[in-house]
Amino acid sequence: MLKSETINDFRGQFRGQVLTPEDAGYDDARKVYNAMISRKPRLIAKCADPADVMTAVRFAHEHSLRVSVRGGGHNAGGLGVCDDGLVIDLSRMSYVHVDPSARMVRVGGGATWSDVDHATHAFGLAVPSGVVASTGVGGLTLGGGIGHLTRKCGLTIDNLISADMVLADGSFVVASAEENPDLFWAIRGGGGNFGIVTSFLFQAHPVKMVCAGPMLWELDQAPDVMKWYREFIVQAPEEINGFFAFMTVPPAPPFPEALHFKKMCAIVWCYNGPLEKANEILEPIRSYRPPAFEFFVPMPFPMLQGMFDGLYPAGLQWYWKADFFKQLTDEAIAAHMTHAAQLPTMHSTMHIYPVNGAAHKVGKGDTAWSYRDAVWSQVIVGVDPDPANKDKIVDWARRYWNALHPYGAGGGYINFMMEEGEASIRATYRENYDRLAAVKAKYDPQNFFNVNQNIRPAASLVAP
Repeated sequence: MLKSETINDFRGQFRGQVLTPEDAGYDDARKVYNAMISRKPRLIAKCADPADVMTAVRFAHEHSLRVSVRGGGHNAGGLGVCDDGLVIDLSRMSYVHVDPSARMVRVGGGATWSDVDHATHAFGLAVPSGVVASTGVGGLTLGGGIGHLTRKCGLTIDNLISADMVLADGSFVVASAEENPDLFWAIRGGGGNFGIVTSFLFQAHPVKMVCAGPMLWELDQAPDVMKWYREFIVQAPEEINGFFAFMTVPPAPPFPEALHFKKMCAIVWCYNGPLEKANEILEPIRSYRPPAFEFFVPMPFPMLQGMFDGLYPAGLQWYWKADFFKQLTDEAIAAHMTHAAQLPTMHSTMHIYPVNGAAHKVGKGDTAWSYRDAVWSQVIVGVDPDPANKDKIVDWARRYWNALHPYGAGGGYINFMMEEGEASIRATYRENYDRLAAVKAKYDPQNFFNVNQNIRPAASLVAP
């Protein structure tokens, strides 16, 4: 039990805000995006700058506190918060500085992608990220970063130039190709295992207007659409990206009232190329299986990035299951159809994201993210506002995953995983796991950062 004098001493060294369970704002500060997660930390340290982060790490050591690190709070397993420990909250560190001439963007560790998109769009630039703008930059980047620009620009980690970090001993370092290159290798896909990133430096790309949005088909047409999609996306120009989804049509624009609450399949497109060629590229699917509805129109890139934020606000119940796939076989499609017909709630969905194109131009050993030979990253999410539906959405997601997993590549994208244990983490990193464990032993030998998809330090490399 920490004494009040100890906490007051900590506050005196801290430029940000330190919250205890007795303080106003504590309950809001401990909430994360996934309302299925409710944990009660002993302290929440809302850091103002890297010095605060260093102070918080040293305080945790001194008082033997378990630590979690919160950026955007979006993590599937709610790993930004821990029970009875110290949450190092970076949300105040949300600055974005754009260097348009160099096309570089410096981003604070607590920023969200909406912060980045707002700042970069003014310069006709974008950093490859995900598909939900409220996602935190830190978590998405450290896990890899799959999104609308993956086929054209690669994963988010493929566009990371350097990172400022606070290590487990409270020291400050830079990780880049020139400084601490082993650490730089590890943080590009290895998650939050190796330290706290206080800022990222990214390479940005020319992106202003895109032609984008969903096409929807009747559920009974999904097998044909999926078979067309599996052939199209592996040979399509890299300027076109599209993820496949099963969904229940929400009762909101732009969807027509006749489709509201209907189970359908969809592809959400993003074309970043000459706009006059956008419709030409997608003419084959319109001719083969005309969509029941489409909203494929020119739009500012941030509009696409924020398209799903209103449908998925913070505070819903979420249960996630993930897999990588090298093939989308007829047998897998049949299994998809069984479980897509059983979507348990309006918010529940299944997405298949392409990870080919530019993402395949990086070797599987060049970064910690090992599935460079996968073609798709699949996520199954049971989602609902009502906690009473928790068992229903969890059961559906597990059954769906169990049916599809035999057709998968073995591991899953860590940003789509709950807390699933060491076997799943090893399957995700494959031959990169031992190298990651060695880097962990060098930079965090006591596994101080363990509230994550944890990679334990290689025992033979840790001093007794």
